[in-house]
Amino acid sequence: MWRGPGLGIVGRSSWPERAVNPAEALDGELRPGQGADARLPSQLAPEEFRVLASAGTSRAVLPGEELFRRGEAAASMFLIDTGEVRLSFDDGLADKLLGPGQYFGELAVFIGQHQRFARAVAETAGVLYEITQAAFEALLQREPAVVARFMQRSFAYLVAGEHQLVQHLKRRNEDLLQTLDTLRQTRTELTVAQQLVRTDDLTGLANRRGLYRYLDELGRQPLDGMKLALLLVDIDHFKTINDRSGHLAGDAALRAVAEEVRRLAGPLELPCRLGGDEFALVLRVADAGELANRALGLMGAIRSLRLPSLREHRLSVSVGGAFCADPGGWSAWYSQADGALYEAKRRGGDHWRLAPLQGVA
Repeated sequence: MWRGPGLGIVGRSSWPERAVNPAEALDGELRPGQGADARLPSQLAPEEFRVLASAGTSRAVLPGEELFRRGEAAASMFLIDTGEVRLSFDDGLADKLLGPGQYFGELAVFIGQHQRFARAVAETAGVLYEITQAAFEALLQREPAVVARFMQRSFAYLVAGEHQLVQHLKRRNEDLLQTLDTLRQTRTELTVAQQLVRTDDLTGLANRRGLYRYLDELGRQPLDGMKLALLLVDIDHFKTINDRSGHLAGDAALRAVAEEVRRLAGPLELPCRLGGDEFALVLRVADAGELANRALGLMGAIRSLRLPSLREHRLSVSVGGAFCADPGGWSAWYSQADGALYEAKRRGGDHWRLAPLQGVA
């Protein structure tokens, strides 16, 4: 009794069936009859096996002996007389263990030279028949009917195996797309979380963390002939607003001023709330005249605001400015701008002052 290339029933012995492994269609190792449907054109009768074996050369193998490796040029197919052979595939596909009566590597005799897509190693001691393409072609001339049936069955299973392989790859692709979507969502959530950490809750402007992150990245942003400058903005008499109109009115005033500060900032500039009623703007300007114009424009925009919650109270701000000379750093820039802001506040508010130019070309 011979066991054919499938795991179905041949002769008087019964062999267990199992689900088709898509890897069985790779490298020409076509083993029909591995699926639940035993009616697949997959079983070789003893006479068919005898005819095929007659064209081969008997070869004894030992456990662990390599028959061919993945990527190797294929030149022959094999029939298993006794023993077992393991086919190992990459890409996460399961190994295939073949036993007596099964065959593998048949594409080598069907289509000639091609690269193996699996590694074949003898699992146990046994005997194989190795059939070259020339021997197979000679057999085709002697036994055309038997060989034709063998090829027809093999090609039929090739189609079924490739269909299952396509479905397998489709599922893997869907899993990959789902994983990519999860990664994108996670990255988006992380970006949002980082943005929230660097953003002031009340006004939506950058907070101190956002400011320090911006300052860390300044060295990678060329100024292109512009000068870096800092404006500190402080709401005049803010405590009075809270005392007379309440903290909700104070919050409304902060949001309104923040919006005007945001409007003043360009694409590469940073509007920031440092805390309380103090705001900062890191700007890029051509000279002191442009810096003064932008400070005065901000003051005028805030002066024209009318907030119902403030009743008759009119908003105004004091502004102190400084050029961010290099060498320097945030502490030095802030100290200079804060000194100018103090001078503006000392004059009663609604004023603008620029710190003396130091180290600015």
